Amino acid sequence: MKVMKVVRITLTAAILLFMISPTLPVLGQSFTGNALLFSRTKPAGSARIQALGGTQTSLGGDFSSAASNPAGLGFYTKSEFTLGLGVAGEDISTRYYGTTSSDQNTKFNIPSLSLVLHYGNGRETGFLGGSFGITFTRINDLNNSYRYSGTNSESSIIDFFVDDAYFQAPDDPSYLEAGNNGYYTLSGLAYNNFLVDAIYDDEGNFLNRYGSVLDTDIPIEGQPDEVRTIDQVESFRRSGRQYQWSFAYGANFSDKFYLGASLGLTTLRYSLELNFRESNFRYNRGEDAVDYNPLNYHSTTENIDIEGSGANFTIGAIYKPVSFVQLGVSLATPTWYSLTDNYTASQEADWNNFDYYDTPTNTSDDLRNIVSQFDSPTLSEYSLRTPMKVSAGATFIAKFGFISADVEFVNYGNSKYKDNTSNSDWYDSDNRSIKSTYTSVVNYRVGAEYRYQIFRARLGYNLMADPYRVSAGVDRKIQSISGGVGVRVKKFYTDLAVVSSKTENVRVPYSVDGIPEPRAIQDVKNMNYLLTLGFTF
Repeated sequence: MKVMKVVRITLTAAILLFMISPTLPVLGQSFTGNALLFSRTKPAGSARIQALGGTQTSLGGDFSSAASNPAGLGFYTKSEFTLGLGVAGEDISTRYYGTTSSDQNTKFNIPSLSLVLHYGNGRETGFLGGSFGITFTRINDLNNSYRYSGTNSESSIIDFFVDDAYFQAPDDPSYLEAGNNGYYTLSGLAYNNFLVDAIYDDEGNFLNRYGSVLDTDIPIEGQPDEVRTIDQVESFRRSGRQYQWSFAYGANFSDKFYLGASLGLTTLRYSLELNFRESNFRYNRGEDAVDYNPLNYHSTTENIDIEGSGANFTIGAIYKPVSFVQLGVSLATPTWYSLTDNYTASQEADWNNFDYYDTPTNTSDDLRNIVSQFDSPTLSEYSLRTPMKVSAGATFIAKFGFISADVEFVNYGNSKYKDNTSNSDWYDSDNRSIKSTYTSVVNYRVGAEYRYQIFRARLGYNLMADPYRVSAGVDRKIQSISGGVGVRVKKFYTDLAVVSSKTENVRVPYSVDGIPEPRAIQDVKNMNYLLTLGFTF
């Protein structure tokens, strides 16, 4: 096995821009996680609809219907143009090994833009005409940034690298080596940085196993059992958005039955910068011994950029059995995305005064300043199919307002990846992971509006159920309470909405069999402020 002794030498090793296969271990957001992230879109649209908790399946008369239930465009009696403005605030509290960290983020955005053109034929029964709408809607906000830290005496991310090398490299010797375009695994970076080591017997024969000089399960020669304590910190910076252009038509039949259909063209931009750092490797050798500190710090940085576009279709109907009741249903097909994924990573290790032996029989390898660099990041092209959504709703209208409610069914386990460049089974393991991780849910929305002359007041509630099969000790449902006001005059209206949401989350930066998972538990609160300006003609 490898041994080492302490001398006055410092090593800094850095590996930049390496290639990685999409299905190999990474620390950042996984393909399984991205499938949910890009599929779990919240109700979007006008400030009016947001104030009503996103309720809109049976409502109609709002440009938001173009993306949710296009039959609602059949309620229009005039043409209109709208512009939406928004401010999104986020407050994240993260608990990690007894340490609590807080982060706040605020972003300005343009949530919507729309043009609805109405055509009426003057009839009183039968087909009465309809409206064509072009809408631009922000359907998903991907911004999320936080930083947390804590002292971990149970594990190190080096255990993850060793575990991965231990199970993969014996069957694939190239797993830890650099190819023509650089390293393609994080464990390969760790191996080059001497965080992962090959294990030899006393005669210098490789045992086809891997460990680490920092692994307490593989004691360093001449040292007693130690207890290590490591300071860990992770910075997570995610940005991006998903927008949808909807081209929709809603028809009116006798002011009683409404039908609609729409084509949705989506765009997606997503970036993630992740840095996981460990420092202060203190090995407690006992009461009377000097603590051993072989490594000042090491860090792993990942950058992921995803761009793409997609398409979907939505059909819907609204029926009025009596004048004060509206019943609506809609079906949104899966969105078929074509995505390009650009991935880079780097790793740095700063050792503290030591001499490194390659094998027990080789004592001449002194490690000094080493920097290695590779040219190209990974560029992957693939498709993602998000789940279908089915919604139903009812609205009850009174003299001074209405109450409306929706239910929505979606199976997040139905998301699926496919390689764009071949018909290979490259993403089969990711697709199996999606099915085993996520489940079907029913989401609920309810809203009410009070009308007095030109003024409107609104309240709403939205519950998006936890899509995970296993709770992991946290409840990841999203609950939103909303409210708003509005003013409507002859050729102009304005609506203001405030939406307060909260959820829980858990971040597991790495996982190793047989060792307790490090878990960062998060309480996430969001405040969204939306303003819609509408002009009728």
